[in-house]
Amino acid sequence: MPSSTSIIEKAERLGAHNYRPKAVVIERAEGCMVYDPEGRCYYDMLSAYSALNFGHRHPEIVQAAVEQLGKVTLTSRAFHNVVLGDFYEKLCGLTGKQMILPMNTGAEAVETALKTARRWGAFVKGIEDGKQEIITCAGNFHGRTISIVSFSTDPDSRSGFAPYTPGFGTVPYGDADALEAAITKDTVAFLVEPIQGEAGIIIPPVGYLTKVRKICTKHNVLMVADEVQTGFARTGRMFACEHEGVQPDIYVLGKALGGGVMPISAVAADRDVLDVFTPGSHGSTFGGNPLACAAAIKAMELLLRDDYPRMAEEKGAYILERLCEIKNDDIFEVRGRGLLIGMEFKKPAADYMKKLVSNGVLAKETHENIIRFAPPIVITKDEMDDALERVQTALA
Repeated sequence: MPSSTSIIEKAERLGAHNYRPKAVVIERAEGCMVYDPEGRCYYDMLSAYSALNFGHRHPEIVQAAVEQLGKVTLTSRAFHNVVLGDFYEKLCGLTGKQMILPMNTGAEAVETALKTARRWGAFVKGIEDGKQEIITCAGNFHGRTISIVSFSTDPDSRSGFAPYTPGFGTVPYGDADALEAAITKDTVAFLVEPIQGEAGIIIPPVGYLTKVRKICTKHNVLMVADEVQTGFARTGRMFACEHEGVQPDIYVLGKALGGGVMPISAVAADRDVLDVFTPGSHGSTFGGNPLACAAAIKAMELLLRDDYPRMAEEKGAYILERLCEIKNDDIFEVRGRGLLIGMEFKKPAADYMKKLVSNGVLAKETHENIIRFAPPIVITKDEMDDALERVQTALA
C-alpha cells in the first residue's frame, strides 16, 4: 500500500486543483470511522456533506447493491428495468408527491427543477417562453453548473464563468417580505434551502418557510425546496421543511438518497408539475439506473424502519449541548438543527481544523471561520462521547 504522502502527491500532480482537501487519505471505512493507509483512525464528522447519513458501508445497503450487481446495473432509459418503479413508489411515499424524475447528482436535480419551473411557467402558468423568472436567495449553494453559478452570490463560484444565464433574481435569505416584493407577473418559482448548509448552517427565522409557502400559493409561484443536504432525516425530520409543517411544490433531493453507496438524485412533485415533460425534453443515461435504485430503496426502508429522524433529533440535541459547553473565547456561536451543526469562530478556523484532524476528528470549515459538524446518523452514544472528548481537546 502506497503511503498517504505518495498518494496525495500523485493526486495533486495529476488532478485539476478545484478542491483543497485536508491532508488525510481515507483507505477504508466502516460506520462512523475511517482509516488511512498507515492505520490511523478518525471519526467522520462530515459525512461527505450529509451523503453518509447511514454511515460508511451500511451492511444492508451494501448487500442490496451487491445483489443488484449480480443482475443488471445499467439499462439506460431506453428500456424499463425492474427496480425503477419500486424506487418511484418508495420516494413518492416519503415525500407525499405523485411523481419522481430521477437524476444522478444534486446539481443535476437542481437543474432539473429549474427546467421544470420554466416549462411549467410557459405551459401551465402561461408566461411567454423566454420571460420566465426564478427567484433565489443570497448566500445560496445549489451546485456548480453554469446556470447555478449564475445566481450564486459567492465570488469564488462565479469568477471567470461569465456570460451568466439570465432569468434569475436574488433576495435576502430569511426575508419573506423581500420575496413578495420581488415577485412579478413573470415569476415562476422561488428556490430556497430550508437551512443554508454551505453558507454556514444558517437557520432562517421561525415562520419563514410558512410565510414563503403562503406567498408562493398567493402568487401562483412554485416553491422549490433544495433538500439535497437537509433531506432524509439529517435535521431531525425526514425533510427540513417539516419543521414548519410546510410542503413545497418541488423537492430537490440527492446525497443521502443513495445510502452512501451510489450517486442518485431526484425531483419530486405532483403530476400537474412534472407532467410538463414529454419524451426527449429531458433525460439522463444513468438517471434511475438499477444499481443506484436498489441502494436507494434499501436506504429509504431503513429511514422508516429505524426512525432516523428521531435518532438525528436526539443525537443532534446532545452533540449541540456538548459543543456549547466548550470554553473558548474564539467561538462566536454554535448553532444547528438535528445533526447539522455549525460552530462559528471570530477568526479563521484553519488552525482549529488542524487540531481536530490531529485529534482524530474529520470535519470541514466553510467560509473560513465556520466548522461544520455532521456525523452519520448511526453514530452511537459511546462514539459521540469519544468524538466529543477529542473535539474538546482540540478546541478548548
